[in-house]
Order: sequence, then C-alpha cells, then structure tokens
Amino acid sequence: MEKEIRDVVMIGAGPSALAAAVYTTREDIDTVLYEKSIIGGLAAITDKVDNYPGFPEGIEGMTLADQLQRQAERFGAQIELGDVSAIKSDGDIKTVIVDGEEVRAKTVLIATGSDYKKINVPGEVEYHGRGVHYCATCDGAFYRDKRLVVVGGGNSAVQEAIFLTRFTSHIDMLVRSEIKASEVLQHDLTKYVESGQITVHLHTAPKEIKANEEGKVDSVSAVQDGNEVVFETDGVFIFVGLKPNTGFLKDSGIELDEQGLIKTDKHLSTNISGIYASGDVRSGATMQIASAVGEGATAALSIREYLDDQKRGGLYG
Repeated sequence: MEKEIRDVVMIGAGPSALAAAVYTTREDIDTVLYEKSIIGGLAAITDKVDNYPGFPEGIEGMTLADQLQRQAERFGAQIELGDVSAIKSDGDIKTVIVDGEEVRAKTVLIATGSDYKKINVPGEVEYHGRGVHYCATCDGAFYRDKRLVVVGGGNSAVQEAIFLTRFTSHIDMLVRSEIKASEVLQHDLTKYVESGQITVHLHTAPKEIKANEEGKVDSVSAVQDGNEVVFETDGVFIFVGLKPNTGFLKDSGIELDEQGLIKTDKHLSTNISGIYASGDVRSGATMQIASAVGEGATAALSIREYLDDQKRGGLYG
C-alpha cells in the first residue's frame, strides 16, 4: 500500500512554523509539523517576551508558544513529536525521515531555528531564562540599574554589551582570551570602558553560574590567569555565537551559507524546488520572534502558490 503524500511537512514547531501552519491550514492545505524538543522553540523557554507586537505588558514565552500552538491546531494543523534526520527530493515528491520512518510530502518547510552556543558550565541550563540569557534585545530591559556579566569577546558580544549599557549600572565582560571583535566595535567598546560602564576581563573563563537561596542568579565564578575570581551580578548574558539546526541537511543538496544557515530567495524557497525555509535557520534572518512569524506567513503563501501551480499542471490530479 502506497504511503500517503502530505501537502506540506514542516520541520520544527517554533513561532515561524506555527505561524505558517495557521496560514496553510486555513486554506485547507494538509499540514503536519514535526518538533524534536519543545513546541514553541527558543521562544517557549524565554521567561518573558517584551518586544512582540500586541502585548503592551509583555507575555511569557511559554504562554505565547501555547497560544500559537492552539491557534494552529484550531485550523487543523497536526503537530507531532519527532526527530527529522534527513530530507530527500525525488522530483516533485519530497521524503522526510522522521524517527527512522519515511514521510512523503509535496512541499517541505524547514523552520528548525538556531540554538545558542553554550559555555557548558554548571548553572547555565538550570537558570536559563531565570538569570541566564542569550538575547539582549529580548531580555535586557529587565535589568534596569542592575549589574550584569556578559560572556564573550566577538562581534556579537561587544554589540550586545554596548546595547545593554542603556539599561544596566555596570557590566563585567568576561573574555576567554582576547577581544576578537572588529576594529570599529573595539573602538566603540573603548568609550564605554573609559566611562566606567563596562569593565573588560581578559583571559577569564566562567566556571560556574551561582544563585541565592531564592533561586536568583547572584554571581559567576571564573578562572582568570589561573586564579579563581567571583563576579557579583544580577544576570548573565552569554554571546558566544549561534549554531543553526541544519546538521540533518548534510546530504540533502540544500545550499547553506558559511555559517550553516539555509540560503533562500525572496519567496523563501531554497535551491530545491518545493523546499522552503523560514525563521532563525534562514540565512539573513534577524533572530527575532516577530520577523520569524512574518517569514512563516510569507513561506506559507509561497507554498500555496507552488501547490496551486503544480495542481494546474496536473501533477497531483
């Protein structure tokens, strides 16, 4: 018996895919989403989202993810837990390998997002979203007049540290070796160092993120030139890069950029016809929930147009 061919398989169930599913299912496009970890993605594990339009008081990340999920399911989206290990394209039919099983589809949307690189020290996972953060624009405003520790010394770390100065009283910047940001950013950083807003600690590697009895982050212990030091803080922002969730595309033929992000055209189509990408996994993405949702809508409309074109051509009856 031949396996069912779905209209669209979406890989990932973060904000971008959930928004796309709202659009596809409202137009009676058969839609299934596969998520290997948490429905809602990184948004779901963000303590509070304060910059998503429509919520003047902000909204808890888990609440936003739940509402997106319920909206998609209301229109008929099927959301399943499953780990996708490969995509194969055989002309007009795509095969997605989910937990070792083949799922066939006319179109595929890849919305697996990116994950923040971790420093892998005790306390990092335990206090994620509760004192440990990876996005200054998302969470910086919660630390008005507070002390912060920023971990990292590249472009993103310097940019985000400078951004955080608009909220904080002081930032201790912990750099494992030397500052590796561009000369322009290093010049900008010097201004904040000279004003006393940022103190840069070179050759300093975090060892543990600690919290008080109430579970609030209050310090970071680190090794500096072979000696252990402690930095008192109200929160920790880690900026050591992003790792796109594209490992499963290794043999797919889908074109990636030098960072491993998926290249797309203006319609969010990849180099393989019928396969699309949206959200943080896409090359050029802004890494914001609002833009990821917008890209999901764009991808869904492109998928609808593709399916209509294929149907008019008689490929699917």
